[in-house]
Formats: sequence, structure tokens, C-alpha cells
Amino acid sequence: WSIKNDHLRKLIAKQLHSKRPIAAICGAVDFLAQNGLLTHYKHTGNAQYLWQNYSNYTNRDDFIKKQAVKDLNLVTANGTASLKFTKLILKLIDFLPESEIDKSINLHELGFYKYCDTYGNPYLAN
Repeated sequence: WSIKNDHLRKLIAKQLHSKRPIAAICGAVDFLAQNGLLTHYKHTGNAQYLWQNYSNYTNRDDFIKKQAVKDLNLVTANGTASLKFTKLILKLIDFLPESEIDKSINLHELGFYKYCDTYGNPYLAN
């Protein structure tokens, strides 16, 4: 993600400007920071200190120390946040009602047995 790719930068900028959903995790967030594409967005990433030499990264106060962050049409996450990242993306695009998204992700966050104790066995017909 430390590549220089003006076509990719322009494509992402266009998507952000047109309010279309964009999601970046791990090194992809680094690309956004390096190219000034996090401006005006609350965001997270692997570690903000990695971006200290990025002259286009100008909104350091908008960094949030959380696994994943959704702001407007942008979802960002650090590399260890795959489930939270997925949950925020699914909610951003209104994939299912929020309660169904939460329940589906909880199967993987809680594990099968704790999930069954909370919601019942998801694989048995009701």
C-alpha cells in the first residue's frame, strides 16, 4: 500500500466525493492517509505514528483509537478488526436490518456455544 498510483487515488477520491461507500482496512488505510483521502473523516488504522511523514495527512485529531470506525460513507479499520470492519460495512450498505447483522456477526464473535446459549442453535430449523 505504499505504492504511488494516481489512477487509484483519483478513483477513491471520486467515490468519496460522490458519497459512495468506501472501506479500507490495514495497509489500505495507510494509502488513504498518504494521499490525503482521510481529510474530513473520523478514522482509524494500524497506528497513526506510521503516517507522521505523510504531508497530505492533515487531520490527525480525527484519528480514533478503535478497531473500526464508520464516518459518513467511509469505514476504516486496523488489521486485527476484520469482524468489526465487516459489521460496519454491512450496516453502511444496509445489507440487512442492523439486528440481523449484529446477530450474524455475533455467531463469530461469541463462538458457536455461547451464541447458542444466547440465541439458540442457528442451524436447527425453528
